[in-house]
Amino acid sequence: MSEINAHHNFALLARRMLSDYDAKVPGSLFGEGLRLSIADAFKLQTAVTRLREQRGEKVVGYKIGCVAPVNQRNFGVEHPVWGRLWSTEQHADGASLNKNDFFKLAIEGEYAIKLNRDVDPGDCSIDSIVRCVGSVVPVIELHNVRFSGEPPNGHELIANNAIHAGVVAPRGVENPHRSFTTDLALLFDGEVVDSWKALEWPGEILKFVPWLVATLAENGEKLNSGDSILTGAFGPPVPLNEHRRVAVVSSDFGRVEATFR
Repeated sequence: MSEINAHHNFALLARRMLSDYDAKVPGSLFGEGLRLSIADAFKLQTAVTRLREQRGEKVVGYKIGCVAPVNQRNFGVEHPVWGRLWSTEQHADGASLNKNDFFKLAIEGEYAIKLNRDVDPGDCSIDSIVRCVGSVVPVIELHNVRFSGEPPNGHELIANNAIHAGVVAPRGVENPHRSFTTDLALLFDGEVVDSWKALEWPGEILKFVPWLVATLAENGEKLNSGDSILTGAFGPPVPLNEHRRVAVVSSDFGRVEATFR
């Protein structure tokens, strides 16, 4: 495909994007010259969303990514990014998954919240949001790490649903309704590969959720009761490579594990 710069046929591009995602070669179009504005990248993500909904998949929440300023500069964006969570990509604690179902699988350990009431788009303060939180969990976020176009790859990141490929989550811990400092660690085969010793709940963990609420509102969407929100990782995705066992552990919110064959 020759380089594409204008007058995009989003329906056509979305069909190709979804076909490549299903074939475990996500975002191949970007290696063929596709370039998008950031706004058009979100439009393409949404066009793929409509196709997935048409075949019976359901959006069950959202993820926040690219929260570190250095990553934003590298990707050529001026803000975090967001993607959708899918009903078909939710895995229970203890799941056994196949590495071949992903492209260069990499893992982030982070926190997720589940809402038990709708979030008012007109009041997106952390105090307001935390009142809508039913439970909190540590999660294993799964990523297809593939960028086939020329950098900066922010448009590719966004169109590829923020490279999200699923999540492994345990039963949640009820919202503690108080502020405190907690921790989080990501382990491969029992060895810590990334960790954070002093994370403030709720302020630091929910820091970027107000941004998500405001950004979704600009697109006519909002956070609803029952939605799960991956609140943003504190470090980059870590390639799984030859490792098989993954755990994400929090002293206050529990642990989640998965095995990869």
